[in-house]
Parts: sequence; structure tokens; C-alpha cells
Amino acid sequence: MLIDHKKLTLGEYIFADKISSWDNVVLAYEPVWAIGTGKVASPAQAQEVHAGLRKWFEENISSDVAATTRIIYGGSVSGSNCKELAGQPDVDGFLVGGASLKPEFIDIIKAAEVKCT
Repeated sequence: MLIDHKKLTLGEYIFADKISSWDNVVLAYEPVWAIGTGKVASPAQAQEVHAGLRKWFEENISSDVAATTRIIYGGSVSGSNCKELAGQPDVDGFLVGGASLKPEFIDIIKAAEVKCT
């Protein structure tokens, strides 16, 4: 389901009451303009959206859900941009498309592993 995070703040999408346990929820964000284009959000853009989603969780669900829900970034993640994206405090990992079929995928995995240690 595609969700506009700005509309979330307006309460236009009500889904939280349908989730009985947030323990296994992973939210993936990919800019619509990045789908299939090879364009990637800047680290600052990705952080802004991820922080906005986390803020929405805190205001509408709970602080615990905001802190523990993994929010991953998708959108032309590659070996050359993954380290900067992974360095953002609210980017918890990646949703990788075509790069998962290339040797650089190992670089993406290593960048995400840093967040886990």
C-alpha cells in the first residue's frame, strides 16, 4: 500500500487500529519519483521523511512503537549511496531492488550491518 506521510498526519489513512502487534512490522519508504528511475533521495530527504513517519507513530500510536518500528528506505539504493543513507538516524535499513542482483549488494549489506551493531 502506498501511503503519503503528509496525509498520515491528517489522519486520512487509518490502519494502526488493525495491527494487533507491532513487533514484526517493518515500514518501507520509497519516493514515488524514485520507482524504476535510478534516482535516489538525498540522505537529508530520506531522514526527513523517516523522522516524520517516526513522529507520526509517536503522536498517534506510542513512543515505544515509534522507537522500535523499523523504517527502511527503498529507492535506487546502491553500493555508492548506501553508507550515507545508512548513516541517517531514522533509516533502519534498505529495501533493495535491482542492486540485489549485482556484486555491489555486499556493500549494501555491510552498510546495513553497521546499524545492527
